[in-house]
Amino acid sequence: MGWLRLIVRLTAFVLFLLATVTLAIVLLISDAITRRKIDRTPWAKRCFRVGCRTLGLRIHVHGAPDQENALFVSNHISWSDIPILGSLTPVRFLSKAEVGQWPVIGWLAQQAGTLFIKRGGGKARQIRRTISEHLTDGESVLIFPEGTTSSGLSVLPFHGLLLGAAADARTAIQPVTISYRRDGRPDHLAPFIGDDDFHTHMFAMLRQPSARVDVVFHAPVHAPAGIDKAERSTSELSAQLHETVLAGLKRIHDGEFDHEPKPVRIADDPELSHPQ
Repeated sequence: MGWLRLIVRLTAFVLFLLATVTLAIVLLISDAITRRKIDRTPWAKRCFRVGCRTLGLRIHVHGAPDQENALFVSNHISWSDIPILGSLTPVRFLSKAEVGQWPVIGWLAQQAGTLFIKRGGGKARQIRRTISEHLTDGESVLIFPEGTTSSGLSVLPFHGLLLGAAADARTAIQPVTISYRRDGRPDHLAPFIGDDDFHTHMFAMLRQPSARVDVVFHAPVHAPAGIDKAERSTSELSAQLHETVLAGLKRIHDGEFDHEPKPVRIADDPELSHPQ
């Protein structure tokens, strides 16, 4: 049964990638003809929805994204966090530079407007300015302030340097918690950590029955003005956001949301339903 499930889902995923590549090429041609770059984020949101459907993800959403653009900060468990969160709100992602080198996926991520950062490259402040510019232009950006993926059992400490981009753009910060579970327990397959490679990890996930994914959108907060002038302010804000995301993870693991309405239907359009 596992191999049959893998073949069906993998076939659907490959067809989805081909369709997405075609769409990306059409948008590039349109850019060249009109001499105006089309905003990719709404298109990316639609593609992410279809992608999540082909992966067989059962997504439950609690709360809702800010109606205004925001800097979203989330815990990070797997590569699948990106299509899941991208399917729920139009957003640019900040991702490690290695993702940009992945065949097909990396190119599509570039076309979707992903902002890449190289670890240890000393370019964090430059990335912060770039994030601030996108926020100022009315776009939303999502970052993973842990700086890496975790096991999903807890939340690693948050790095606060990039949080100042929200203060620079006078934009709200919205913390987000994501969690994967199977049979009411944390999913041991979802975490993309250690020496995992993308293809092996994806095949392992596709072979198994669908995991339940819970996403909690917490209340937005505002970074204090002049956050860079006080290291304590940055640390306090990071700690506050970390505590909120961790509390959301605990609520999920405690089963607080288990008896809420049906999961989000990724194919729904134009708007998703957000049970409270």
